[in-house]
Formats: sequence, structure tokens, C-alpha cells
Amino acid sequence: MKKNVGTVDRCVRIIAGLALLGVAYNGKTWGLIGIVPLLTGIIGWCPPYQLLGINKEGKL
Repeated sequence: MKKNVGTVDRCVRIIAGLALLGVAYNGKTWGLIGIVPLLTGIIGWCPPYQLLGINKEGKL
């Protein structure tokens, strides 16, 4: 897999994922959705970006 998520995007995804998981830790199960941005930020690859042809510079 070629990385298709840029550095800033990765940082934002990781921070948002951790924030949502913090919400889940406080009893709101919808916060578990934070797993998705956290994992895509860690691995640097986003399936929808690949389907849409977006690269890590944000260009089509």
C-alpha cells in the first residue's frame, strides 16, 4: 500500500481519533468511531482517498 495521507492530515486524524475514543471511554459508544481516523492516521493510508484518486498532497 502506498501512503496517500499527508503529514498534517495524519496528525489531525490521530488527534481526532484519540478525542473520539476519549468520548467512548466516558460512556458514549458512538465515540468508538474514533478507531477509523486513528488507524488511517497511523498507517497513512485511506481507502476512500484511493478510490477517489486523491494523493497525499490533496490533489486528484
